[in-house]
Amino acid sequence: MRVLLMEFQKIKRKGVFTTIAILLGVQCLWGLWSFGRMSGEKLAQGWFQCLYHFPILNAIMMPVVIAVLASRLCDVEHKGQTFKLLETIIPAEALFHAKYLCGVIHVTAIALIQVFMILIFGVIKGFGGPIPWDKILFYLISTIGVHVTILLLQQVLSLHFANQMVPLTVGLLGSLAGLFSMFLPKGVGKLLIWGYYGVMMRVGLNWDPSTRISDFYYVPVDWLGVFLLAFMFAGIYVYGRRSFAGKEW
Repeated sequence: MRVLLMEFQKIKRKGVFTTIAILLGVQCLWGLWSFGRMSGEKLAQGWFQCLYHFPILNAIMMPVVIAVLASRLCDVEHKGQTFKLLETIIPAEALFHAKYLCGVIHVTAIALIQVFMILIFGVIKGFGGPIPWDKILFYLISTIGVHVTILLLQQVLSLHFANQMVPLTVGLLGSLAGLFSMFLPKGVGKLLIWGYYGVMMRVGLNWDPSTRISDFYYVPVDWLGVFLLAFMFAGIYVYGRRSFAGKEW
C-alpha cells in the first residue's frame, strides 16, 4: 500500500486527471449532442444506441489515454534513472504491481463514470423500456477487462522503452486498428487486443440504405472472445512481470 500511495504521489502533477477529465467531457458532450436530437422512435432504442456507440468511442479514445497513463506512471524512473535505486529498497515485482494497480484504479473509475453517464442519459431522456441492467453490467465488466489488458501491455512497453514515444505510438496505432476492426468480421478483432471493444459488444446494427433506418438488436456474449482476452492478459502479465524483475538497469 505504501508503494501504491507513492505512485499516486508521483503522478500528482503529471496531468493524468486532466487527461481523464477531457476524455469524459468529450464523451459527455457527444452524448448531449447525439441524444439531444432523438425522436420518439429513436428514444425507443436509446439503450441500444448507448451500448453500441460507447464501445466505438472507447476504441477511438481509450488506447491513447491508456498509453498516456502508462507512460506517465513509468517515465519518472526512466528520466531519473532510479529503477536500480528503487529496487534496492522495493522488490521489483512490488513496484510493477503498484504501478499497474494505480493505473487499474484510474481506468476502472473511467468505466464507472461512463456507465453512470449512460444511466443519466437514459433516465433524463426517457429511453424506451426498462433499464437493461444485465447488459449494462456486462458492458461495465467487459470494458474494464479490455481497459486493464491494454493497460498491462502499455505498462510493459513503457517500462521496457526509455523513449516513451514508442509505447505512445503503439497506443495510437492500436486505437486506429481497434476502430477499423469493428467494421470487419469479428474474427479479425479477436486477433488484436484493441479490437476487443468491438468483440465484447452486446448490440448489433442492421442498416437499411434505402430507408436510412438503423435497427439495433442484442447479440449473445462471445465467450470465445472472453477466454481469448483472459489468455492474452495472462500471457502479457507473466511475460511483463518476469522481464521487469529480471531486467538489468
